[in-house]
Amino acid sequence: MRGFLRDNPLSFLCGEYPCARYAGEEACDSFITVQNRRADMEKARRIGGEAYTAEQAEKAELLGRMLSEYNDGRRKTLYCIAVNLLETDELRAALSSLEARPEFGALSQKERAAALAKLLQELAAQRGIGLELRRKPQK
Repeated sequence: MRGFLRDNPLSFLCGEYPCARYAGEEACDSFITVQNRRADMEKARRIGGEAYTAEQAEKAELLGRMLSEYNDGRRKTLYCIAVNLLETDELRAALSSLEARPEFGALSQKERAAALAKLLQELAAQRGIGLELRRKPQK
């Protein structure tokens, strides 16, 4: 599958985009948010498959860093949603600003995770974005 998407980065777009499958907005998320799905497809179409794939690869690298260097065992979902909803430059800036702090080297993994989570939440709040999954209402 990875090779297929790499060779055909816009293969997920229908010839009649947006087709019926993607025309409506979904009110709930599954294990990852779909809030940006339509905007992401539009962006892929606008900037081209190669540029979009490169951006997604960079986001995957940033997520890998967050999970390996800033995870206290409780932040995986937050980081995944932040990477999905925030722009690449915002994510890079959050990591850079945290690592530039004089006390950074002395922070424990738990403190690093809390500091990054706070930065990501602040960035999201500035843009009016919530970094939580939208759950189906309970019956």
